[in-house]
Amino acid sequence: MITHASYGVEPWCLRENVLNLDVLPQSESVFALSNGHVGWRGNLDEGEPHGLPGSYLNGVHEVHPLPYAEAGYGYPESGQTVINVTNGKVIRLLVDDEPFDLRYGRLISHERVLDLRAGVLRRTCEWTSPAGRTVRVRSTRLVSFTHRSVAAVAYEVEAVDSEVRVVVQSELVTNEQLPKSPRDPRAAAVLDSPLAPEEHLARDGRLRLVHRTRRSGLRVAAAADHTVDGPDRTRTSGESGDDVARLTVTSVLAPGQRLRLEKLVAYGWSSTRSLPAVSDQVDAALAAATDTGWTGLLRDQRAYLEEFWGHADVEVDGDEEIQQAVRFALFHVLQAGARAERRAIPAKGLTGSGYDGHAFWDTETFVLPLLTYTAPDAVAEALRWRHSTLPPARERAQQLGLRGAAFPWRTIEGSEGSAYWPAGTAAFHVNADIADAVVRYVCATGDEQFARDAGVELLVETARLWRSLGHHDAHGTFHIDGVTGPDEYSAIADDNTYTNLMARTNLLAAADFAERHPEQAVALGVDDEESAAWRDAAESVHIPYNSDLQVHEQHAGFTRHQHWDFAATRPDQYPLMLHFPYFDLYRKQVVKQADLVLAMYTCSEFFDEEHQARNFAYYEPLTVRDSSLSACSQAVIAARTGHLGLAYDYLVEAALMDLNDLENNTRDGLHIASLAGTWTALVAGFGGMRRRGETLRFTPRLPERLSRIAFKLEVLGRCLRVEVRATAVTYTLLDGPELTIDHYGEALTLGSGESRSREVPELKPRPALDQPPHRRPNAHRGT
Repeated sequence: MITHASYGVEPWCLRENVLNLDVLPQSESVFALSNGHVGWRGNLDEGEPHGLPGSYLNGVHEVHPLPYAEAGYGYPESGQTVINVTNGKVIRLLVDDEPFDLRYGRLISHERVLDLRAGVLRRTCEWTSPAGRTVRVRSTRLVSFTHRSVAAVAYEVEAVDSEVRVVVQSELVTNEQLPKSPRDPRAAAVLDSPLAPEEHLARDGRLRLVHRTRRSGLRVAAAADHTVDGPDRTRTSGESGDDVARLTVTSVLAPGQRLRLEKLVAYGWSSTRSLPAVSDQVDAALAAATDTGWTGLLRDQRAYLEEFWGHADVEVDGDEEIQQAVRFALFHVLQAGARAERRAIPAKGLTGSGYDGHAFWDTETFVLPLLTYTAPDAVAEALRWRHSTLPPARERAQQLGLRGAAFPWRTIEGSEGSAYWPAGTAAFHVNADIADAVVRYVCATGDEQFARDAGVELLVETARLWRSLGHHDAHGTFHIDGVTGPDEYSAIADDNTYTNLMARTNLLAAADFAERHPEQAVALGVDDEESAAWRDAAESVHIPYNSDLQVHEQHAGFTRHQHWDFAATRPDQYPLMLHFPYFDLYRKQVVKQADLVLAMYTCSEFFDEEHQARNFAYYEPLTVRDSSLSACSQAVIAARTGHLGLAYDYLVEAALMDLNDLENNTRDGLHIASLAGTWTALVAGFGGMRRRGETLRFTPRLPERLSRIAFKLEVLGRCLRVEVRATAVTYTLLDGPELTIDHYGEALTLGSGESRSREVPELKPRPALDQPPHRRPNAHRGT
């Protein structure tokens, strides 16, 4: 959508200067505001027209039956779906009794700006009604980073050329009518008006609605307070019903006069608290926000983001569009996790209802690496949420006849929500992805308190699963059979290399953490024998390798499979899963998303330089990227193996996934993992960053299209700045005690405020690689 002429490229904002109803659902996603707890899609203030109304509270969901053609042991019985909660954004306007509706009358101008430094969405428009009355409307919207439960809107209407009577209706609306979708009709029936009313109030400018989900039993409250400033003839009144609470403001405006409404909205929910307690909760949150005031909320929002950008910004010279895209990405990833606080970070954040609002392995593998080095507190909270879901994960493992914990493939509240077991139950690598995130966080922060409270237990229970899932053969080699790796076109395979290597890391980390924290290990029943068994399994795990081709296999036997017939596959038959049966995909050499290539990123120490190059050359022509998770991983390995132009193209694809709506589904919400992948492609790809223990290693190199990148990282309480140019890199420790890093194998120790520069070695040229027909990465904007 950014390719449309109405969207410009600016370094610190996303600006839409003409309203385009054709891309309204997409714009609602990219203009969404969130703090990880409350999410508001970028709907127009008046509520209509809209693509998908969306107001979300992290964790608030409804349950529905899962469809199966045939029953099977271990199949989850119900699924979870995020629901649209009470909408506090709505502010309707009537001009001389005519609704302010941009589909009628004449829209003279319309501009929206997502300000990445202020953390607000601003809107300005001028409209002439069918009766010829012209008004100018300005609004500013925010979801507060500092007040977790609070969102706010300032709405102002001005008469332009004649006296007008205006009516402003500020509302709380529940059970909004949503667009019909082709989902399972049983689920659709459950999700139609999912909230049952319990309380409503309108008094002295204060509104409140309390509802309860009909099946999951979650109580949801929303309250709003208002400040009104207008001419002497301004009047207010309130009314409420089961699903609507409304403040009505009437006034007569002479030309140049304005009516201003400031609306503060607070949300709360609970599965256990009583109705009075939840009502009191939102009233208290509203009281705190009212005390801060609109101006204070704006000030605090900017201060929060100034601190974030001060240690998280990524600068890009040579491509203005990528500069805008990476800041857009950082902002939205921050929004997804900043105040989630022991809730999941969904694949779409709180920007839409895509994937039913579920969290996947995307969080730990793609989103948390960025947050670990830019907003580590959010990572601790995300992992504490995983820790809180250990009881259902243990139950799931027991149901499957395994020890330890089997974390769900997709979930909102901790139980498995996937009805397709080859890409759900069999995708056990999610366990190792969680363990990897634990180790990364502890190494990057030194947070031993977290390690003791949650980290050890997460590592122990995930390690126990691998030890019970795998087995030793007659030669002592450890195998993990019948699993699905990251590539969902190769399901139920033996010895998936990514899974085995990540399990190996998980097992060794569990043994190490148990040794470092013996009290926690004893409390969990870990003894020397179990720890030794983990190390033995890790050291003897099988990694499939084809010695004839001299490449690692994605899984055992993968390279002997028949090649997919790409020549007979039309461009309109991608993604393949929508046009071919899965059983055909499963038995061919075709890769949905980076799998073995992802293993070379996450477990880079296992692969030498030549094997990385050969593996990448082998899998590149097989990888169709029918998943938004693939491009950033391919960008990293392309950069490491000397294919810098290709790495740049993959960077562009990851960065513009939503801004260009490359998958044609941004309307459902943003691809948070792909947004995070923009940072990964720049920092781990062109910045060459990787971790070995607590030490950060760098092998930077730039493509021709970029003349400079610079990024900042939080590591062990320090702030490190890395600036990469074509032939040299400069490392600066901005604050904190002495830090040692690695540059192309050379140890560099930096004191506080110290900078050290090093040359970037010349790159060994490699032959260009092919991609599957019709699946080359998008080379640049709009192509």
